[in-house]
Amino acid sequence: MKSRVARGEGAPLGATVRDGGVNFSVFSKDATRIDLLLFPDEQATEPDRVIRLDPHRHRTYHYWHVFVPGVGPGQVYAYRAHGPFAPERGLRFDHHKVLLDPYGLAVAVPDDYDRDAAARPGDNVATAMRSVVADPAAYDWEGDAPLRRAASETVIYEMHVRGFTRHPSSGVAADKRGTFAGLIEKIPYLRELGITAVELLPVFQFDPYDAPDGLVNYWGYQPVSFFAPHQAYASGKGALAALDEFRDMVKALHRAGIEVLLDVVFNHTAEGPADGPTLCYRGLANDFYYILRQDKSRYSDYTGCGNTLNGNQAIVRRLILDSLRYWVGQMHVDGFRFDLASILARDESGHPRSNPPVLLDVETDPTLAGTKLIAEAWDVGGLYQVGSFVGDAWLEWNGKFRDDVRRFVRGDRGAVRGVATRLLGSPDLYGHQHREAEQSVNFVTSHDGFTLNDLVSYNEKHNEANAEHNRDGTNDNFSWNCGIEGPTADPEIEALRTRQIKNFLVLNLFAAGLPMIAMGDEMRRTQCGNNNAYCHDDEISWLDWTLLERHADVHRFAAHLVPYRARRLAEGVPLTLNEVLDNSMIEWHGVRLAHPDWGHHSHSLAVSLQSLRADLLLHGMANMYSEPLTFELPPTPDGPWRRWIDTALQTPEDITEWTSAPVVPVQKYTAEPHSVVVLFRHTG
Repeated sequence: MKSRVARGEGAPLGATVRDGGVNFSVFSKDATRIDLLLFPDEQATEPDRVIRLDPHRHRTYHYWHVFVPGVGPGQVYAYRAHGPFAPERGLRFDHHKVLLDPYGLAVAVPDDYDRDAAARPGDNVATAMRSVVADPAAYDWEGDAPLRRAASETVIYEMHVRGFTRHPSSGVAADKRGTFAGLIEKIPYLRELGITAVELLPVFQFDPYDAPDGLVNYWGYQPVSFFAPHQAYASGKGALAALDEFRDMVKALHRAGIEVLLDVVFNHTAEGPADGPTLCYRGLANDFYYILRQDKSRYSDYTGCGNTLNGNQAIVRRLILDSLRYWVGQMHVDGFRFDLASILARDESGHPRSNPPVLLDVETDPTLAGTKLIAEAWDVGGLYQVGSFVGDAWLEWNGKFRDDVRRFVRGDRGAVRGVATRLLGSPDLYGHQHREAEQSVNFVTSHDGFTLNDLVSYNEKHNEANAEHNRDGTNDNFSWNCGIEGPTADPEIEALRTRQIKNFLVLNLFAAGLPMIAMGDEMRRTQCGNNNAYCHDDEISWLDWTLLERHADVHRFAAHLVPYRARRLAEGVPLTLNEVLDNSMIEWHGVRLAHPDWGHHSHSLAVSLQSLRADLLLHGMANMYSEPLTFELPPTPDGPWRRWIDTALQTPEDITEWTSAPVVPVQKYTAEPHSVVVLFRHTG
């Protein structure tokens, strides 16, 4: 016989393993009844037990709770919520729909999961996602802890867990390709490249079928859970396998000295607009979880995805904080990149707030102290906060760095002053805040947009495969195809494209700030001109590891450059951007010393700078003209200049070991068209 259930407790939310059973608790203010469904296994089409919660015994304020003896980790469960379907009041209860636990730590996805069934009228119990009870305390971390690496010593590699090893050329065993376990096998590659942190595209459980017909949601920006790792990223069977495999990956990366940052989506869910599916939040407390318009039957959409989470509502604030604490405390991650973070600056009516509670909660939470917090400081509704994001702890994706560097390398007019400002850490954006130089997260490419190869191979986006008639994706790419649109066998154009890629890498990794490079850019990964490949779980998106040999010169260049940035050029002492600029010797030049050309038609720049330790002097020259330029060099009374980098030279002369760098015997240097040169000399 099944044991009788007990009253249970409202705290903590979720399914909590206790002696003899599990305590279940869920928030729903306006529900008239909650049913807890227990399933015999993850593929079951019907629950084998339904526990109807008594509102007099199993409800405290707005929290429904029950203790079920005799169950434990691995128990599959879900909810049904009864209540009014009154969209005009913001209420969308539908007791026919099976609901995930908002605090569920694992999610089971049945083989015949049907997103459409969650949107159609009628029962969807046979095809719905379900939550799974987990006990996070049962895992042996073997002494592991977040690394807390200084931002000044960090180089981020933005990557997709599945895309990194899914391609057959990855060399990963077939049953581990595209999984957390597959990523573990590639850690030696990441160490060789020299990066110090991976930034993983969303790994929270998401709905892969939230995409145009015939395609899938590959990137993962359609979350259904803020606590559970994505089940499909586990090589093992069952929802709990994803939990353990994710932690195995974190532990292995930490042992290699690599931090783990998560791209998190706290701005919307996969439930979409009003005609979307009822998966979780909509069916429990629609008017709490989402920002609604004045007509409460409609959703405010600052995300472009049909709905917007109500991040500054107290219940949602708690959910976000609890999720972040869980991923740091129980899953040992080192930081987060917040997708469309400016949405979290909006109040419950959608208006921007000067002191949004949820953002201040995040940055002042003691559990999160020392955790890297990175904001994508804009949203689709027009709120743009790069350089003005709320708080003192947030780093920011610097979209202006991306655009100004692209324009300069492309050879646009009027781009020299902009790129000089970006190389200095964007003092126009961040100098007034008395923050570290690394507040600016510098990048040229990311998952969203062209790859670095495509940036120098296409003038226009080519998104026809997205089934939206090439209307999706940005048109403002600041790209240049170097003379031919798309792939070519022309050796001169190929050489120019390789040179441009190296130029981008140098400018990104040398600029003041925290550099980020995108997966595969170091081996010229292509998406065939698609700048919005969110819906392609195929070779458009996967990293083709045969490129590593085909473009070995680019990989070698990156693998020499990245470690110098992470270890040699980092000062290791936290300094504000203003302190760096005030205490560094920085001199701008043109082809003549001390005569920089800031004119509208200029395409060249030179700079001399001395490290804060005063033991190294660097001199960089950038020529984005189509003709060579000869630059005067600063005098060197205490030793000659040595050439470290010249992107116009063939490998291995394009970047050399410092111990074997050739001497520059004269006081002039000719920079070839579309090239960057870096010289150095030791001064102490």
